[in-house]
Amino acid sequence: QVQLVESGGGLVQAGGSLRLSCAASGRSLSSGDMGWFRQAPGKERGFVAAISWSGGSTYYADSVKGRFTISRDNAKDTVYLQMNNLKPEDTAVYYCAAGRTYGRSRYTPTEYAYWGQGTQVTVSS
Repeated sequence: QVQLVESGGGLVQAGGSLRLSCAASGRSLSSGDMGWFRQAPGKERGFVAAISWSGGSTYYADSVKGRFTISRDNAKDTVYLQMNNLKPEDTAVYYCAAGRTYGRSRYTPTEYAYWGQGTQVTVSS
């Protein structure tokens, strides 16, 4: 089993920055992709970013490209999401995900086996 714990969320003004962290425990995740998703009230959970096991490949939703950066430290079993130039539409609960089935879509939440509890990000205008 894998446990994921997110941290770093909070309230920030538009144009500000936050850095989310997701620490994994229970089993090393150094061999798999990890991802970030978000869910706003009344909306489905949607893809934000993902990173390959080596960190050499990263993937972003168009809405965050150029503003968000995903990274990972396999020695610490931790993945990060640096969020810059935040906008009110970025307001959501952000979830860390791991355990994607090999060969399946990294953009689809149901393809990930493990999830954190989520951390709230609120961007005021």
